[in-house]
Amino acid sequence: MTETPISVSELLTDPAGVPRARAMLQRAEWAGRAFARYDKPAVDAIVRAAAAAGAARAREFAERAVRETGFGVAEHKVLKNVACSTGVVEHYAGHDYVTPRVDAAAKVVEVPRPAGVVLALTPSTNPVATVFFKCLLALMTRSVVVVSPHPMAKEVCADAARALGEAAVRAGAPDGVIQVVDEPSVPLIDALMTDERTSVIVATGGVPVVRAAYSSGTPAIGVGPGNVPVLVDATADLARAARRIVDSKSFDNSVLCTNESVLIVTEQAATALLRHLKQAGAYLLAPDERDRVAAMLFPGGRFDIRFVGKDASWIAAEAGLRVPNRTRVLLAPFDLVVPEEPLAHEKLCPVLGLVRVPTARRGIDAARAVLRLAGRGHSAAIHSTDPQVIMEYGAAVEVLRVAVNVGSSLGSAGLETNLAPTMTIGTGFFGRSSVGENLHPSHLVQWTRLAYNRDPAEPFGDFTGLVPWQAPAGPQPPYPVASNQRADHPAGANGGGQAYSPARSELNGSDASALREQIRRLILEELSQLAGG
Repeated sequence: MTETPISVSELLTDPAGVPRARAMLQRAEWAGRAFARYDKPAVDAIVRAAAAAGAARAREFAERAVRETGFGVAEHKVLKNVACSTGVVEHYAGHDYVTPRVDAAAKVVEVPRPAGVVLALTPSTNPVATVFFKCLLALMTRSVVVVSPHPMAKEVCADAARALGEAAVRAGAPDGVIQVVDEPSVPLIDALMTDERTSVIVATGGVPVVRAAYSSGTPAIGVGPGNVPVLVDATADLARAARRIVDSKSFDNSVLCTNESVLIVTEQAATALLRHLKQAGAYLLAPDERDRVAAMLFPGGRFDIRFVGKDASWIAAEAGLRVPNRTRVLLAPFDLVVPEEPLAHEKLCPVLGLVRVPTARRGIDAARAVLRLAGRGHSAAIHSTDPQVIMEYGAAVEVLRVAVNVGSSLGSAGLETNLAPTMTIGTGFFGRSSVGENLHPSHLVQWTRLAYNRDPAEPFGDFTGLVPWQAPAGPQPPYPVASNQRADHPAGANGGGQAYSPARSELNGSDASALREQIRRLILEELSQLAGG
């Protein structure tokens, strides 16, 4: 597997970035005005067409994502790509984010209003699935989306977004309803985030990128990092728990932020659980082996992204260890959950910390300690059949989703539970996020409420069958581009023409300079790590 080299200087120097951003937002605003008038049948047809186009190329994009980023397992990415295309559409098939709702008893009419222009920042770890997911949520609510992919996954993400956009347009959507940034740069992303025409930023990625989204002055939905503790007590079905944990921790080589990070097991259950974990494909590291792996993964105390999404055997070989060929997870035991212990922190690779505790209550304390290091608000998991322990665990850990008797990777993401299926995990107030749920379409639609006088003497109107919009008949016209630009800069699904269009409102003077410098610094903090310096 190869990784795409990233030049930080190229990301910084992009004189055309601001004009390109403004051209994309102008086109998005044009498409959004038209799309906001579509009715539910028209929206449903567009959503189904886009989802089908994504699912049809799920395998191709999965394989390309692994080649381009060097992260994960193609077969597992196929599952995520299907789940986040046709799977998401099937999940929300009975929902309506387009038609007004009438509550005659309350004398209230609710009129749905799309978010408008959504800027979707997508990660390198789950690139295509996140593109599919965010684009389809936008389409379901009649919003338009500009996708800004991570530089390490820009090629596959651009093609994935174009595939959905072209299918949507063929199904009747306005030209430009989905656009994608082909060449991400700091000036371009800065311009997209701070322009008034961007209605909301939906940020999935590293902490610096999420912070930048929240600092931009534009409404933002961002998520924090995971660091999932999983507690196993003696009442659990230990064989099943072991299989589920190993399956989850090895799924896509742990690139989902919902993957288990630290396994906490009671002494009463530990011996049997370890036996079952080994049978399921886990390898228990000896103390000296654990120290070598920890030092390699966390040089200088920071996780080395060279190991993101790599398989357990490859990691073991890099540490100079020989493990069985069937090894899927490396178990790394340690004694105390403290900040100085690197294995207690998030690990986006199939290395699972292991802590033994005397009782379930001490296990709850250990899980709370894990989350104090990182991952507050995100996810936790437990394997137990004792409702009291499960309830105490859920009430004590500072997270907003707890996966019970299921692998956390797919359970907390809603793919193996009845939580909303998502690639964006809201961490709520615990994690300094504006959203506490798994992201779903309702987060991209607002409702204008027509509220009548509640006096019974004031009659309520008859709104039966009234819908204030209807999709125009026939093919929609393409986005208008000036005649002197068509030859050199055709309006395609990748961002349209390059016409300069000033933002309606901009910051001036020292405020603008300070904001740009802050965003620049935060984005560079992550990108410089990916560039190796």
